[in-house]
Amino acid sequence: MVNQILDENEEAELWHEYKKSKSVAIRDRLIRQYMPLVKWVAGRVSTGMPDSVEFDDLVGFGQFGLLDAINKFDIDKGVKFKTYATTRIRGAIFDELRELDWVPRS
Repeated sequence: MVNQILDENEEAELWHEYKKSKSVAIRDRLIRQYMPLVKWVAGRVSTGMPDSVEFDDLVGFGQFGLLDAINKFDIDKGVKFKTYATTRIRGAIFDELRELDWVPRS
């Protein structure tokens, strides 16, 4: 299946349709649409990480953040999804890294 980049109108229409129907097929299309964002955020986070932290692990952690962002995003608030999702993805990656580390947050 070829991933097609959506323009702003198509993207907004897809979001409205997803919020009404909660369709798994639409959610999967949104996931495919925004996976490059997960990889971009993981790449940014990976700089400065020790060699023991695998890029693929960061991507996996970021996928949890993407799913959370898709489920909680409200298009009616006027915020772009990429802006909202970047924060959620980055937060999910750091949350998982904290859980793997024995050092406390403070």
